Amino acid sequence: MTIKNLPNPKWLTLEQCVAERKKLKADKKILVLTNGCFDLLHPGHLSYLKAAAELGDELWVGLNSDASTSALKGPSRPVMNETERAYMLGGLDCVSRIFVFHEPRLTREILAIEPDIYTKAGDYTLETLNKEERAALENTGAKIRFLPFLEGYSTTKLIQKISAAAHTF
Repeated sequence: MTIKNLPNPKWLTLEQCVAERKKLKADKKILVLTNGCFDLLHPGHLSYLKAAAELGDELWVGLNSDASTSALKGPSRPVMNETERAYMLGGLDCVSRIFVFHEPRLTREILAIEPDIYTKAGDYTLETLNKEERAALENTGAKIRFLPFLEGYSTTKLIQKISAAAHTF
């Protein structure tokens, strides 16, 4: 069996997300949205995602595609492909839905989904949030929340640690 054969019912297309969002609105449920590469899941990611999920009824994760991850992080990234990363996120109870987006920014998806709350980790501020994404969030009326950043964890640091350990063999 390969990962492509493993079911991931949380992974939706944007069109499916829009349909699901309409149902949530009709049920007056609060949708929390976040996004990122989530290249190698680590305790910082999990802490952040759990905190984001507590802000509403459902947490949806916009996952950068392989191409947009490379554009943002460099040619050696992602370490795991989007199918693997989506599968990992889909295994977390705190994540309700996942969709992959292909541009470096989430602007189109924000406008289509219209989240109630948008979260980023505490290493972001209103000033460092992408201007297009921020404008889209303001246009939809989404509340923007910056959640605590778990110090000492980053994918880049984790990759460096693994690389250093590999050189000791």
